[in-house]
Amino acid sequence: MLADSEAYSGFAVPDLAAARTFYADTLGLNVSELDDQSDFLTLHLGGGRNVLVYTKPDHAPATYTILNFPVADVEGTVDGLIQRGVRFERYDGIEQDDKGINRGQGPLIAWFRDPAGNILSIIEQD
Repeated sequence: MLADSEAYSGFAVPDLAAARTFYADTLGLNVSELDDQSDFLTLHLGGGRNVLVYTKPDHAPATYTILNFPVADVEGTVDGLIQRGVRFERYDGIEQDDKGINRGQGPLIAWFRDPAGNILSIIEQD
């Protein structure tokens, strides 16, 4: 029934202006308002994928990764994001280096949060 639907995902933030600044200026994504409505943003991701960001005043940050960014060079991307003020998360029980990069089992990955506290990651992919 929905196999041909061009589905998209979305997530909430309490402050859309802060989200716009972070996703556009800090991460460098193309961001637009949805139909000129001030309560919605669209993040335009690589591959023609879009993600809806909407205002939710009683927002509680997700406790899981809501968005993963595949990159060719995790270490270089971490360095660039640190220069833009991004802080990387540390998790108990996960082998991470001084920059917060998980160098344990699986691909290199590092987690960080948006201004709303939602968890994002960069993950190394060839």
